[in-house]
Amino acid sequence: MWKKYILAESIDEAVNALAEEGDSARIIAGGTDLILEIERGVRQGITTIIDITRVPGLDDIVEDKDGIIHMGPLVTHNHVVASPLIREKAFSLLQACWEVGSPQIRNRGTIAGNLVTASPANDTISPLMALGAKVKLVSIRGERTVPLSEFYTGVRKTVMASDEVMVDIFFDAPESTQHSYFIKTALRRAQAISVINISVLLEIKDGLVYRPQITLGAAAPTIIHAEQAEGYLEGKALTEEVIAEAAIMVAQAARPISDIRGSSKYRDYMIGVIARRSLTAIRDGVDKTQIPSNPILLMGSGLHAEASKFPWSGDEIHTWINGKEFRFKTGFEKTLLNLIRDEAGLTGTKEGCAEGECGACTVFLDGRAVMSCLVPAARAHGAEIVTIEGLSEGDVLHPVQDSFVAFGAVQCGYCTPGFLMSAVKLLEERPTPSQEEIRQAITGNLCRCTGYYKIIEAIENASQPQFSDEAQVDVRD
Repeated sequence: MWKKYILAESIDEAVNALAEEGDSARIIAGGTDLILEIERGVRQGITTIIDITRVPGLDDIVEDKDGIIHMGPLVTHNHVVASPLIREKAFSLLQACWEVGSPQIRNRGTIAGNLVTASPANDTISPLMALGAKVKLVSIRGERTVPLSEFYTGVRKTVMASDEVMVDIFFDAPESTQHSYFIKTALRRAQAISVINISVLLEIKDGLVYRPQITLGAAAPTIIHAEQAEGYLEGKALTEEVIAEAAIMVAQAARPISDIRGSSKYRDYMIGVIARRSLTAIRDGVDKTQIPSNPILLMGSGLHAEASKFPWSGDEIHTWINGKEFRFKTGFEKTLLNLIRDEAGLTGTKEGCAEGECGACTVFLDGRAVMSCLVPAARAHGAEIVTIEGLSEGDVLHPVQDSFVAFGAVQCGYCTPGFLMSAVKLLEERPTPSQEEIRQAITGNLCRCTGYYKIIEAIENASQPQFSDEAQVDVRD
């Protein structure tokens, strides 16, 4: 892992640190991609991590007086999902962010990180490309603006220099006559990488299409436009015949590969299918209610990051876990999960996959539910952390824990801590959630003993003001 960790207090500090450390340094915000890439050897020679998550004002989504929407480098997928501005004016981007990972991943993963990782399967690239987004890059040499259409040079390759920081993502706010839609296909309903995805942005005036933008993800080494289909749609009405012909042209634009997620033949076929669905959805009127207007975030009150009150010296992680003060002199090179387990001795938080897939390591970091296996240990400096051990008060269990026991939701117990953490944060946000909201909240938690029905029942029961002793006995009997 890394040897040196810098918690930057400003973009200037981060830029200067990048220049000093050279190619051995990388910027980290969410870290959901970077930590895995370092561990897997995809990013080799990285010895210094420069963390910008404590820099204030970088997680805003705003529209300026010129009608340009800006997103800072700390804007997470959940920030986008929670944004009324994005819902109103760039719905395809909101759809893409809603499809990313799980609530815990969306609480950490940033849009900037998704762009910089440069995988053609990353969900947010195709809608931003269709929206004509640009990025601002800053280094000690100055700043430059690069259209996203010119940003990528190949799989996981960009024009971004190693000493540059992405500080802004921006695009013209679509007009009221413009409508967008995003669809992906994946191997499961949640926590899945795109097999193929498509973003469509159309202007509709008097029933005719103008300025069509159709971008495809996981269909080529980089995100591509279906240029022939775009040209064909210009000035036409979206009749069944036009949609069918355009879908064929979209499929012809793709150059998919075969990999573990799907064959090239399957991708070829599905591109045409989701192209038809996207165009039909826009023709019939985009149904924005398919994504809840008040979605489950598991962010508590931690929507915006706050700067640490404790300057980073580099030789001590000063943090609070379950209300108790800790000062760690070791563990800087570890993940937060291993800091909690190895250095703090709190072993209730489990390691299941170490890839952010199973949710067993879920903890609260400054109020947000996160996968601790994907958080650098030093991010705990100046932060407040809650683990499974912090839910109960002495021998008195949290109501959710009581309900798990009463309803038989505890199976082997290995994944249970993560489920409990997600459930507690859910009830903090939504005291009386629906079953669908409960399912949304636990999409980032995998049960290896197939106990989901009991888990859902237990969470639903815990949301009641009080469950009776008689109910407990009935369930246990």
